[in-house]
Amino acid sequence: MRRWCLALVHYPVLDRQGAVITTAITNLDLHDIARSARTYGLSDVFVVHPVTAQRQLAEKVQDHWLNGSGRRRIPDRAPPMELLRVVSNMREAMDSFGGRDQVELWTTSARCGLGNTFTYEQARSRLWSEGPPVMLLFGTGWGLASGLVEEADVRIEPIRSEEATGFNHLSVRAACAITLDRLAGARW
Repeated sequence: MRRWCLALVHYPVLDRQGAVITTAITNLDLHDIARSARTYGLSDVFVVHPVTAQRQLAEKVQDHWLNGSGRRRIPDRAPPMELLRVVSNMREAMDSFGGRDQVELWTTSARCGLGNTFTYEQARSRLWSEGPPVMLLFGTGWGLASGLVEEADVRIEPIRSEEATGFNHLSVRAACAITLDRLAGARW
């Protein structure tokens, strides 16, 4: 299996009208996504945010679980939180993971409609083959801005339910957990 990480992107992402915005960091996303990443063997979780105060908030949450009373009360939270890397932009995340030329960018989106879309089975096979490290991008808000999706080397098909409800708006935490399980989880 290739080395892989994920980036939780807060900018550039979309609002419900399709405008490019910056979203706020949420404590719950940091915890749940870090725990999922630790479970499936990812090496890093990049939290991408351009606003200094928001990055400081993420670092404060991380420090609470690594060095503060959180670690003393619930020590199991520390190992996942060690994976967090708080950065100001995608370029910094990619540079920290070897640089754009050395990393394969992967995305998935409920709105996926661009060409070159991989099924989960195809993406899983690619992840388990030899190749460069993989950085899997997850957008907050209403998803990644089109520029990031277009830059991706691999676009994974949207998560769809069995039911034809037409509803497809999972939380980023849920989408991340489902995606990681489909790519690296045990096959029963």
